[in-house]
Amino acid sequence: MLSRPFKPLTFLLLFAASMEAAELPEVDRFNYILGTQAIGGKYQFTRQDPLVESAEVIRDMRASCMKFDLRPKPKQYPGAHSLVELARDESSHRKVLDMPFAHFQLWAEPFAKTSWKQGFSKAHAELEYQEMYALVAHLLKSYSGTGKTFYLGHWEGDNLLRGGIGKTADAQMTPEKVQGMIDWLNTRQRAVDDAKRDTPHQDVQVWHYTELNHPTISLREGRPTWVNQVLPHVPVDFVSYSAYDVTNEPKPEDIKAVLSYIESKLTPKPGIQGKRVFIGEYGYSVFHNGKPHHSPEEQNRLSLITIHATLEWGCPFILYWELYNNELEADGRQRGFWMIDEKGVKQPIYETHRLYYQWARQFVMECITRTGRPPADAEFRTAAAEYFKSQQ
Repeated sequence: MLSRPFKPLTFLLLFAASMEAAELPEVDRFNYILGTQAIGGKYQFTRQDPLVESAEVIRDMRASCMKFDLRPKPKQYPGAHSLVELARDESSHRKVLDMPFAHFQLWAEPFAKTSWKQGFSKAHAELEYQEMYALVAHLLKSYSGTGKTFYLGHWEGDNLLRGGIGKTADAQMTPEKVQGMIDWLNTRQRAVDDAKRDTPHQDVQVWHYTELNHPTISLREGRPTWVNQVLPHVPVDFVSYSAYDVTNEPKPEDIKAVLSYIESKLTPKPGIQGKRVFIGEYGYSVFHNGKPHHSPEEQNRLSLITIHATLEWGCPFILYWELYNNELEADGRQRGFWMIDEKGVKQPIYETHRLYYQWARQFVMECITRTGRPPADAEFRTAAAEYFKSQQ
């Protein structure tokens, strides 16, 4: 959708940028809902940049989405000094963004050192706005015509706002801190909206999301958390739920109740169809505090319960944590938040995703062959839920 008539120079720049990234065919741009992420993995198996290696493994599974960390890493990527430079000029990030993924979930943290925890000053708000605006404009121009969608967000909001779940952490949620986070998120949303308004583009989308991770203590105990203190005051496009507090021992009705509670706090967005709360993280470790925690089979079984429940509820994405494990036990052992372990062994949860993508792509291709169009979300979601019901 174009916000204003093309000017000749603008058109040429947009055309040149869009030529660099190919338009995705229908079967690749379809949202298959399930995905995983590559953030802070503790091992790898090639000499490639870790991000590129992970993206290629995820793509080989035939996923259509990719979540990774678009934040400053001066030791690893010293040549980047802004989000645009990281996305545009750093070769590994650019290579992954150019890959045939249709949906990217990105932790986008500006290089400008802004802070909102003692209040969000006008100077910091301007720095945040400018860098986020520039990133959105770059993504819209560079990937116009490709069918890609970018979701720009951040890590767990409750951990940023309050820390732990104990009642003593309630006191960390001072009015100044809560208002600072509200102002921060509103600034980021405004930057995204303004850049979309100002930048000519077509067949590409950028959304802004925020993430929470402790809504259950508000729902069940009425205590202050991000969901009831911040979310009602920020018109974000989407919410990511780092869902360990309800998926560690997954019960379908509990999962759906928490998702509905989060959804009830959202500001309406008539321009967005469907549910706006997605699972940004869920997963099951092999070790916990030095002791065996979940077997690979149990890891998969619990995941199937979570996947089925969140599919039925309507989550637009369900993202498993993660491809390679990112946490170590005190004795140096891998905790086992993985699809592929440190020896390169693909776990049952990897096969669950790989086989699902195989089934899902076939379902979509058959629908396109039969009707000339991909299935509607409701049609696909119903079929996917039945598929996973049969796997439990």
